Amino acid sequence: MRVSVALFTADLRVHDNPVLRAALKEAERVVPLFVVDSGLRGTGFVVPNRAAFLADSLADLDDALRARGGRLVVRSGDVVEETCRVAAETGADAVHIAAGVSRYATRREERLRARLADDRRELRVHDASLTVVPPGALTPGGKDHFAVFTPYFRRWESTSVRGVLQAPRAVPVPEVRSDRLPGAGSLASGSASPGLPTGGESEARRRLRSWLTGPLAAYEERHDDLAADATSRLSPYLHFGCLSPTELLHRARAKDNAGAQAFVRQLAWRDFHHQVLAARPDSAGHDYRPRHDRWRRATRQTEAWRDGRTGYPLVDAAMRQLRHEGWMHGRARMLVASFLTKTLYVDWRVGARHFLDLLVDGDLANNQLNWQWVAGTGTDTRPNRILNPLVQQRRFDPDGEYVRRWLPELRDLDARTIHRLPGLDDADRAGLDYPAPIVDLTAAAERFKQARGA
Repeated sequence: MRVSVALFTADLRVHDNPVLRAALKEAERVVPLFVVDSGLRGTGFVVPNRAAFLADSLADLDDALRARGGRLVVRSGDVVEETCRVAAETGADAVHIAAGVSRYATRREERLRARLADDRRELRVHDASLTVVPPGALTPGGKDHFAVFTPYFRRWESTSVRGVLQAPRAVPVPEVRSDRLPGAGSLASGSASPGLPTGGESEARRRLRSWLTGPLAAYEERHDDLAADATSRLSPYLHFGCLSPTELLHRARAKDNAGAQAFVRQLAWRDFHHQVLAARPDSAGHDYRPRHDRWRRATRQTEAWRDGRTGYPLVDAAMRQLRHEGWMHGRARMLVASFLTKTLYVDWRVGARHFLDLLVDGDLANNQLNWQWVAGTGTDTRPNRILNPLVQQRRFDPDGEYVRRWLPELRDLDARTIHRLPGLDDADRAGLDYPAPIVDLTAAAERFKQARGA
């Protein structure tokens, strides 16, 4: 009886999963395998928030497989060694895996292919599992990737996309040993953020249904409204593959309204960053477009930024949200990144590391390249733009509702006072447990202009 292995990585779902469906198509029995990767320990990528979400997602995946007569097989150790061991134990002919884009993922794939070949087994890599359009599928003339989003989006939007795969009715699994499902504490030490969302495909699909039947229609006009919180919050589920980006694209397009069109553009941004990282793996830690910056250390100011104590209410509210939820609104991410890299003139890698420490949706492609986009060392065509936190606050939180939600020390202030707060003198601040601004915006803008000009 023929056996295949479906190796789950960042595709923790049964709906629209090309890896699982291909493994089931070619074999009578399939081993749905997840390896708790010892190679990631000590890298700084396994952190409490993502560990908790991962534990939820694996438990939910196991439930979904058991409902189909199967189960999730869990092993711990080196992914290549454990996968080859499972293949040998079950007599599997092939291992199926979703293509990754990070240097770590591609090296893992190379090692796995070589080891399986030594055992006369095959590795089958599926490109259209983690993104809508596979990285490298769209290229401009004479180049290996698009460096600017707009021309990429024009090609992406007109590209034919595969259909949605139904979840299998049955997943027959051969006899094979499995470790226990990991808990969050066994994956990473430390406590997760108190407002962390529940992980897993079941929760992802519940949120998807809610998003499609209501808020999506108003997305274009409300997505930057910080107080309204009118975004999908599906990014963690996309990051862990609890939700298929291809299914999300098809279901959003079916709504055929302005909100859906604006939302689809965000899915294209996700694919755009993945194709950049696939072509330029070094951009995970190095400037995509070097500006010869001589970044400041500014240790105390950076700590104030991390703690949400900069004296600029919108910046501080966003940083408090990040610590509490392990998530932050997209508009807020742009603002706090601009504040760190251009107002404080601190290296974008410092901010990207802090985000990866806390973001439940943090991955190399979107996190690192979005940070570079804001810092002006990435793909932004206006690299020296600065987002003024006072202007941003007036535009996207005019009533001060978002600020009061995350800064309890300011909850009794009216919107006018909140907007004026950074300019108040010490006498007017009496009784407030809130700091004076750590930097003057005008002086900071001039410093950045001179630094980039030089």
